[in-house]
Amino acid sequence: MPFQLRYRGGPSKIGGSRRLNNSSNRQNPCKHWHHNDSVFSANRFVPVRNSAIIWDVITPANAPNDRGLAVFGEFFLDLVLYDLPSVPRLGEEVKTTSFARFPGGGLATTALVASHLGTPTRIITIVGQDALPTREWQKLLQSGVSTRGCEFHPTLPTAMTVCAAFDGDRMMITYDKINRNLEALLSHKAAQAQIRSARHLHLACAMAPPGKWARLIRKLRHTGIGLSADLGWNPETLRSPQLPSLLRELEFTFPNESEAKAMTGGRTVEAAARELARWVRVPVLKLGVDGCLAVADGKVLRVKSIRVRSVDATGSGDAFNGGFLHGHLAGWPLEDCLRAGNVCGALAATKAGGSSAIPTRKKLRELMKKIH
Repeated sequence: MPFQLRYRGGPSKIGGSRRLNNSSNRQNPCKHWHHNDSVFSANRFVPVRNSAIIWDVITPANAPNDRGLAVFGEFFLDLVLYDLPSVPRLGEEVKTTSFARFPGGGLATTALVASHLGTPTRIITIVGQDALPTREWQKLLQSGVSTRGCEFHPTLPTAMTVCAAFDGDRMMITYDKINRNLEALLSHKAAQAQIRSARHLHLACAMAPPGKWARLIRKLRHTGIGLSADLGWNPETLRSPQLPSLLRELEFTFPNESEAKAMTGGRTVEAAARELARWVRVPVLKLGVDGCLAVADGKVLRVKSIRVRSVDATGSGDAFNGGFLHGHLAGWPLEDCLRAGNVCGALAATKAGGSSAIPTRKKLRELMKKIH
């Protein structure tokens, strides 16, 4: 099984989503899928009228209703090597005493963050039978994330990534044959049931080619469910002339700076954000240590982040998404959602793996207060 080299989050930018993906000329692994029965099952965009935050009335994530969040995308078994003394070149080896294993991918990290903060969350993905006994899959189950919409392939192994983190950035090698033609899963009965039971669907995958995905997402939008996506660093999608037709179906999109510029050709962050605002209702740009930027009702809103010591940036952008969507489904104003995303994204970078430093709701509120 050959491994495929993947780049993540664009060139030297922290805060991107999980994977680059190439979906052309793929064999369909879907015909032998089986769905899983496991456990579990949050709310809507509030435009900012006043930037003042009334902290005493921030509501729990299930206040407006408890239909919650569904996350669709790719699941990975992640092996993260960090505290590297240097970056090896071809033919070289470096050694480290620091490594960890985690449930990986935008799907897992986004879902774990949202669920830990109190948002009822379910995931929709496909994994191999080999995933069932792993600590990575068990972490999802123990966190209360529902896996009822997931399916298990009888022969293909679960997607896997080896990640090397160095000096605040990272590189990856990924095997992901099982994720080819992932969009077929959207039409399966178990997935459809989970989508109908949710208030918002977040898509954490490359969605290539965009025209094909736009038709699928349009059908979902007509059901009234809220929609968002993090496409990751995938030039095939980001530079496609079909991309605007896909983005017009979304409530939010979550690119980092490099991805936003690739999508639009914009030379500055703000220019890229304004161009994206022509296509998607509220583009949210993740800017790493510089916080984030969003455009709503024609107005640009910048929100700073907290300062942390970065250990591993893997999944920090996906942790941002989980914090933002938690606030969104709780009915928080946009500015508070952005603060929540910044806090979760920054904390994620302080430990290896994107889901190892999720704050409690109390800690989240305390850190959000520090962002002015």
